[in-house]
Amino acid sequence: MTEHPNYPSVDQSDRTVPRNLRQSGDPDIEMLVSTRVRKSPFFHKSFQEEGAWRCTVYNRLYHPRGLVEPEDGGAMAEYEALTNSVTLWDVAVERQIRVKGPDAEALTNYVITRDATEIEPMQGKYVILCNEDGGILNDPILLRIAEDEFWFSISDSTLMQWIQGVNVGMDFDVEVDEIDVSPMQIQGPLSEDVMIEVVGEEVSDIPYYGLMDAEVNGCEVLVSQTGFSGEKGFEIYVKDSMENAEQVWDPVLETVKDHGGMQIAPGHHRRIAAGIMSWGQDMDHETSPFQVNLGYHVPDDKDADYIGKEELERQQELIDDGEYPFNLKLVGLKMAGEPIRDYAPDFWLISDPETGDEVGYMTSPWWNPDLETNIGMGYVPAETLQEATDTPLDDRIYENDLDVEFQVHLPDEYAEEPGEPVYATVAEVPFKESVNPSAREQAKLDARADVENDGD
Repeated sequence: MTEHPNYPSVDQSDRTVPRNLRQSGDPDIEMLVSTRVRKSPFFHKSFQEEGAWRCTVYNRLYHPRGLVEPEDGGAMAEYEALTNSVTLWDVAVERQIRVKGPDAEALTNYVITRDATEIEPMQGKYVILCNEDGGILNDPILLRIAEDEFWFSISDSTLMQWIQGVNVGMDFDVEVDEIDVSPMQIQGPLSEDVMIEVVGEEVSDIPYYGLMDAEVNGCEVLVSQTGFSGEKGFEIYVKDSMENAEQVWDPVLETVKDHGGMQIAPGHHRRIAAGIMSWGQDMDHETSPFQVNLGYHVPDDKDADYIGKEELERQQELIDDGEYPFNLKLVGLKMAGEPIRDYAPDFWLISDPETGDEVGYMTSPWWNPDLETNIGMGYVPAETLQEATDTPLDDRIYENDLDVEFQVHLPDEYAEEPGEPVYATVAEVPFKESVNPSAREQAKLDARADVENDGD
């Protein structure tokens, strides 16, 4: 019998729709530009003026994914700019879904797992929204603009219609719509220097996930200290962006270039090193928070009801009893092989080195020049991890390197020997510390400090 190209031999029996693990390869086709997929207000700046040479589609907008040509260093030259100076990203694909009205807090609290009542006006939080089965529908940055107004700065999945649908029959007194606000990101060690010149010294007083109203070139913007890189960074949310995009973009990019920086594609190579996940790639609507190190987003002290609460609490009870409710678990991996310096076009298979059986798949691999090794995140059998440690599996991705080996089936261009898999070991995530650690990462750092202090 011919082996099926979707590789159903990887155990995905707890999914309704298994991932097609042979996703794309090199299609050798042209991307059609049509009115079904929108151009962002920064489109002509990124593609025509700054010379973006490739794109993907994200939230039904064209999204630049390459500014530096391969012959000039490609994505790794962009990594160097991001980690050594400052970069500008076109992230208008982070569409802004606004919930506004007297019951905005109540509806928001019902659709996110975290407690929205603890978010103060002019503050943001990384949040997840789950369905009734506990699957992650979206993992946006949630911005609380006012007591009665929230913006969901969404990842790559439709959210507005879902929230509107949730409110049918619920009678929350709110309006749910998409607003004409488009963000750009300024990321890198010199990002604060750029922002001081662009909006003033008061930007230095914004705390992590804090918000500030400002003006750029006479246009109203909202500034946050957030980003997708693990480096120090900010986002500028351009209001009335279809009209004001150029007036904000031009002085920001000029200031970035004055500081030795450039526009780049969003830094997936750096976000992987920081352990930041990408919706649709590392997780989706059939992925539980407990599979991807987001168990800390499932509160044990939130009295209010929220969508998915009953199922997530059931999963937590199983884990507390030592029973992991899923076949696969996302972990960090350090891999041998030639440097992976670009996006993976497929979910590369992971196998058991003893049996040769296909047991999992990579989701986000890349070469890291600081660690001088290939790194990535991927799904492996939870049972194998459980046998290697007594630590609850919902914390596994953030623990120290494990003495657990797998094999990864890289394409021949990256393999040590054509047709042969390379060895990989389960690794601590994040691979490289973030300038602003996540809540989970900070808890880990605090725990380590406590252990070291006890040792003294």
